[in-house]
Amino acid sequence: MFAWRYYFKRKNKFQTYKPVIVVTGCTSGIGAAAAKLLYAKDNYRVVVTGRAASISRLSDRFKETERFWVRPLDVTSDGDRRKLIDEILKKWGAIDILVNNAGISYRSVVEHMTAKDEFLQMDTNYFGPVELIRLVLPSMRERGRGKIINVSSVSGMLAMPTMASYSASKYALEGLSESLWYETKPFGIDVCLIQPGFIHSNSFRNVYYSELSKPDKARTSDYRDYYTNMAPFVARLMRMSFTRPESIAKLILKVIRTQNPPLWIPASLDAWVFFYLRRWVPRRLLMPLLFALLPGARRWGKRFTNRRD
Repeated sequence: MFAWRYYFKRKNKFQTYKPVIVVTGCTSGIGAAAAKLLYAKDNYRVVVTGRAASISRLSDRFKETERFWVRPLDVTSDGDRRKLIDEILKKWGAIDILVNNAGISYRSVVEHMTAKDEFLQMDTNYFGPVELIRLVLPSMRERGRGKIINVSSVSGMLAMPTMASYSASKYALEGLSESLWYETKPFGIDVCLIQPGFIHSNSFRNVYYSELSKPDKARTSDYRDYYTNMAPFVARLMRMSFTRPESIAKLILKVIRTQNPPLWIPASLDAWVFFYLRRWVPRRLLMPLLFALLPGARRWGKRFTNRRD
């Protein structure tokens, strides 16, 4: 979309085989939109996944066929990952495209996270996708083609307060993808990062909380100003956004159809703004500027700080 539209238009190529596509995190949001879009495309063999607790939503929505499967997958489970990949390879012999979309987001300042919380955040958004990549790479190398599409976020470009762990997981995924791009290019395997900004959806309500960041405790903590300002701020930006999960799903489909797609693909107007801000504005100026734009930031912590000027 946006500046990539012309690029994708030029690089589309007639497809002479039925690629095998695996998409994770399909019970809601971008994943659900991608599943719906791919369900209507007869020229793909598709496996859509979700956690066992919510897989019924996918099963009710899509009728399984010879070319379209619905499978349970907890990306943090080594057993689930191996079982799924083994089943696909035995049936179809290869996985041509992996879309790592599953993810979670904690709303918590750094001080309120625990090691257990941090691990769950990283396990879902980073370790799980990395293990899936390791499992699919051998068949891609053997066939001399493939695509790994990692759904990242503007939080992998610029971090925000109360979202440090989420940003850390996306920064990690972006760093890995950049290295992987070099490593897989000689084998004919493309690596892409889809980088959405704020999406018009209710996903801001599906955040995770650490014990200390739960709303009842956050309201009485020294960080109360951070929580009471950031949560409605993010919700407002998401409601105002013109980007919907369906538009991101269409972009993913364009990447699937495109030869040699770029590594970085900002997927919304605000993502493009952040993309260029990070590159053109010196960090020593950018960080104070962004801080000043956050709601009520000048008053954050005033009642509790012992800061010395």
